[in-house]
Amino acid sequence: MVRIAIGGLMHESNTFAAGRTTRDDFKRGGLETGEGIARRWGDAHHEVAGFFDAARDFGFEPVPTLMAWATPAAPLTAEAFQSLTDELLAEIKRAGRVDAVLLALHGAMVAEGETDADGTILERVRDLVGPEIPLIASLDLHGNVSNKMASATNALVAYRTYPHVDQRSRGRHAGSVAYRAAIGEIKPTQAIAKPPLLIHLLAQETEREPMRCRVSEMVELARGPKVLDASLLPGFPYADVASCGPTCVVVTDDDPELANRLARDMGDRLWACRRELTASPLGPTEAVQAALSERRHPVVLVDLGDNIGGGSAADSTVLAHELLRQGAEEFIVVLYDPEAVQECIRSGVGSTVSLKAGGKIDRNAPPFRVSGRVKSIHDGTYIEKSPRHGGIRLNDQGLTAVVEMAGGNVVVLNSLRHPPFSLGQLTSLGLDPQAASFLVVKGAVAYKAAYSPIAGAIIEVDSPGLTAANPARFTYERIRRPILPLDPELLEEAIWS
Repeated sequence: MVRIAIGGLMHESNTFAAGRTTRDDFKRGGLETGEGIARRWGDAHHEVAGFFDAARDFGFEPVPTLMAWATPAAPLTAEAFQSLTDELLAEIKRAGRVDAVLLALHGAMVAEGETDADGTILERVRDLVGPEIPLIASLDLHGNVSNKMASATNALVAYRTYPHVDQRSRGRHAGSVAYRAAIGEIKPTQAIAKPPLLIHLLAQETEREPMRCRVSEMVELARGPKVLDASLLPGFPYADVASCGPTCVVVTDDDPELANRLARDMGDRLWACRRELTASPLGPTEAVQAALSERRHPVVLVDLGDNIGGGSAADSTVLAHELLRQGAEEFIVVLYDPEAVQECIRSGVGSTVSLKAGGKIDRNAPPFRVSGRVKSIHDGTYIEKSPRHGGIRLNDQGLTAVVEMAGGNVVVLNSLRHPPFSLGQLTSLGLDPQAASFLVVKGAVAYKAAYSPIAGAIIEVDSPGLTAANPARFTYERIRRPILPLDPELLEEAIWS
């Protein structure tokens, strides 16, 4: 029987964020070896579950190695990166004879001393297994693909949706490519193209034009003769690395010339719509004014500058202050503040508290005065059964306190930074998000898979913070130049090199 080693090491690293991501962060997010991988990820809407699906569908033996995932944040410590990579390699070696290796990576991981952490992992795996063993990696749509990543692998297979709701199916497809390569049915060869762009995060949404059209063209291209797969990755703009920016990937069956030509064509089509790959959301004051005049409820206010899924602080109080200043009622705001949670626990359920929350990491606004009744204390765990961005099934926002304030306003205080990818974050606490007038969502696009079905209106807010949506807000030192929008003279370039 064909044996395929499966595993992964996933992190989206925001190089503008303070602090470092440690091994303990992966233990909290998910760090398993062997059969523990199937227990955590086998039923999730994640690519690793897709790997197991492929094993059942094609009849190969999946050999679990190591799977590690942590919430997006600052780059990894050198120690965490070294230990996790070494453990992954040791588990692959312990697997014995394998006919292929199938890995789930993010594509935008950075560590101390490693600006291309994913490339280094793949290069080391390649050195371990040798040049003849097919090495296939799945990638997040926000991966910043490097030449090293492409050279070390036979195929890179990325998600095609943002919000990411196709992870499991893309994982299954990656598994099918690995199996077919292992039995010699195909010989994957790939090429990449990287137009000089930094795409505004809102413009990366795959249901928003012009990205929607580019994705449709990509899917059609992937159906062509000798094409095994195609991916369009808009990239992760919060990583100041040389490979930052979009990547067009084409995988063919032993036809490198075709792969090169098609990847370049995809790049040309993306470049042709460079002027449209941006957005101009409202500032906080104007956004809240617009929300108060909106008759359709709940109004989702998207806090772009505190997009937790992009590695932000999770404790920005900019919109909370603005809502209160303008007299909003019946809003729900979630703030990361372990100390405030402990104050609520000490005070007890049913008690009245007056404390300052948030604004301790993100200093764009002062801490928010939370005065009201402690409605409940929760352990913060819940299960998401539907396909949602990130594919996580077992969720944990840490010890959590719910405080009811005057005017029907609610502040949720949690102990772990937790992206708003699931309504379960609120419903598990006994809250009904659909009954609120205003919901502050600390995200950009990923939240939509959960929140769009209940939203009366959505207002995106150009708030300050570690994940401000416009790349021009940041000072980059390592990315290639010239690049849009940092070098606007490129707008007039008909072609790119």
